[in-house]
Amino acid sequence: MAIHYNLAKVYAISDDDEDFVRQIITLFVEEVPGDVKQMKEGIKEKDYAKAYGFAHKTKPTLDLLGMDAAKDEILQIEQWTRDKGKKKEIKEVYKSLKGRIDAALDEVKKDFNV
Repeated sequence: MAIHYNLAKVYAISDDDEDFVRQIITLFVEEVPGDVKQMKEGIKEKDYAKAYGFAHKTKPTLDLLGMDAAKDEILQIEQWTRDKGKKKEIKEVYKSLKGRIDAALDEVKKDFNV
């Protein structure tokens, strides 16, 4: 049973289409880790546009997967980029986001054998 993600939205918008669900899962597994890494680099370099771009790109996937806390953290990162904040202000938010995504990735990989 999924603890770190929830596929209810994916099933709802796809009319329970298993192929579509697999596509979303594959997108999450293949794209999100690299995007999160790029987001971290943007934060580290204070490249606000880069951090924002990868946060914004990741947000719909987290929303679809019912990862509400992670989505809230993405929104905080987006706001930090708009405010051009200090790195120390966003480090813990990023760390928490990464932990949530890593836990969901581990779970998804086990649940879907990917």
